[in-house]
Amino acid sequence: MSTPLKADAPFWKTKTMAEMSQEEWESLCDSCGKCCCIRLEDEDTAAIYITDVACKLFNPETCRCGDYENRSKLVPDCVTLTPVNVSQLKWMPQTCAYRLVSEGKDLPEYHHLVSGSRDTIHEVGMSVQDAVTSEILVDEDDIPTRIVIWPGEPDIN
Repeated sequence: MSTPLKADAPFWKTKTMAEMSQEEWESLCDSCGKCCCIRLEDEDTAAIYITDVACKLFNPETCRCGDYENRSKLVPDCVTLTPVNVSQLKWMPQTCAYRLVSEGKDLPEYHHLVSGSRDTIHEVGMSVQDAVTSEILVDEDDIPTRIVIWPGEPDIN
C-alpha cells in the first residue's frame, strides 16, 4: 500500500490556518454551538465555566448564529476567531475544530468535513442543539445556576 501524497490530504492537514481560504476557514466550524454559550469566570481562580444559556443571536435548532454577518455589531463582545487569536482563546471548547487544528490535532469522525454530513455532530450528541436557552429568557442573576458540562468538555478547567 502506498503512502498518500500530501496533495491527497485534506486542507486542514496541509495548510496553516493563515493559508486557508475564507471558505476553508469557515468550513471548519462544526456548528456545535458550544462557543455561543455564555461563560462565567471565577474571579479568584480564573476558572471558566460554561452554561446552557446561549447568545441572543444563537439559533438552537440549527446551532448557528441567527445573524452571522452582523454579529459583532449586534453583540459587541462576540469574539471573531482568526488564525492569530484562535490558539490564544483557552476558553474555546475542547472539541472545537478551530482549536483542534490549531493544536495540530485531527478532526473527529463526527465533523462534517470527515463524515460528509452536517447532521452527524447532532446525531452523536456533541452539539448543544435544542439544549440551550436564549440569554433573553434568563435573568442575569440566574445564569450562575445554569453551569453545565457539555459532552467532550472536561469536568474541571
